[in-house]
Parts: sequence; C-alpha cells; structure tokens
Amino acid sequence: MDPIVVISVLAGLILLLLIIGAPTKPLRFAGQTAVKILIGAIFLFFLNAFGTSLGIYVPINVATAAVSGLLGLPGVAALVVIQMWII
Repeated sequence: MDPIVVISVLAGLILLLLIIGAPTKPLRFAGQTAVKILIGAIFLFFLNAFGTSLGIYVPINVATAAVSGLLGLPGVAALVVIQMWII
C-alpha cells in the first residue's frame, strides 16, 4: 500500500474521532493496555541484554510482551522458567 494512502486513512480516522467524539473509557483501557505491553517489551529487552551471559533469552513478540507487561516481574520470571525448563 502507498504510504500516502495509509497516512490519509489514519488522518481521516483521527479527524472522524475528533468530530464525533470517542468513548473515553474503552480508549483509556486500550491505552493503558498498550502502555503495559510496551513496558513488558522493555522488561524483556533488559532481560535479554543482561541475561545472555547466563544463557537466558526470551524472544520479544506480542504474546511475551503482553504476559510480561500485564503480569509484571512474576510474568517475566514465568517466561524464563518456561523457556529454560519446558522449551
């Protein structure tokens, strides 16, 4: 797809949401969830950066970032345990 088309569609959707108004509660929930998933990806990045010397590597994808972001440090520990003993 052409980048101009994608940008135009996104700008149109943003303009439509500004004119019509968006329900705030679902958007707030989606925003908080997105931020938690981003924080989970950062947790995994630092785990991989410092854990490579110990042989610990957890791939960073949407599923692992969601687990580590929504569950926090226990989620990261669970991913390490799964990676080391199950997989």
